[in-house]
Amino acid sequence: MEQISSKENKRIKTIKKLLSSASFRREEGVFVAEGLRLCGDAIKSCAEIVSAFFSESFYAKNASFVQDAASITNQTFLLKDSIFSAVSDTKTPQGVLFIIKTLDKTIDFDKIKNNGKVLALETVQDPVNLGTILRTAEALGVDLVVLTRDCCDIYAPKVARGSMGAVFRLPIHITDDLPGLIGRFNAFGTTYAAVLDENSVSLNDCSFEGAVLAVVGNEGNGITPETIEACTHRLYIPMRGDAESLNVSVAASIILWEMKK
Repeated sequence: MEQISSKENKRIKTIKKLLSSASFRREEGVFVAEGLRLCGDAIKSCAEIVSAFFSESFYAKNASFVQDAASITNQTFLLKDSIFSAVSDTKTPQGVLFIIKTLDKTIDFDKIKNNGKVLALETVQDPVNLGTILRTAEALGVDLVVLTRDCCDIYAPKVARGSMGAVFRLPIHITDDLPGLIGRFNAFGTTYAAVLDENSVSLNDCSFEGAVLAVVGNEGNGITPETIEACTHRLYIPMRGDAESLNVSVAASIILWEMKK
């Protein structure tokens, strides 16, 4: 195991850039996972770990975990605690960080035609919201999550942590043409846009039999007119009191629960 004792080490600089830059993550084809739970999920999910970094204090307490990681990657590094804290993206670093190859997120509609349930996210920007949605989607057994290209990066540190490892396991597809994808889905299923207008039906009255795709939109602007028009139906979540809207992660969770009941 190679030791790193300087903040100016090129690998330390690479980690910092991967944590802060979505474009750099895309260019390099890798992302950062930090923390014992998330890194453990990466190992269990058979993610391709390019390199592993451990603080001295973590190594002293978790030698068996370090050995497990070392058995699946040839690049392991030991960092002084102060160096690890300087590179960490968390307030209380646990002392373990992996660089992981970007996951293969391909799509095959043939696998979801019968009774598949799909959630589509359009321009969801907040990483906490996105992480929560992915975690909920996995917990409820959603077959696929579709994201538009301008959504928050699924490999952003807060998204990966917030998803509680769902980013490793959940089928995810990123699209440049959500209306076109919805059109393809309409050939064999039902599509809903979560939008409040005169043509919307209460979620309580929606049918989720067969293949279903539901769309939720941007935190501030909702779903684009083009995407709404592409959907076969529109739905709204009935609310009491004076609330005018729901947080997008809450709205998505409620819709997913109804879809998967």
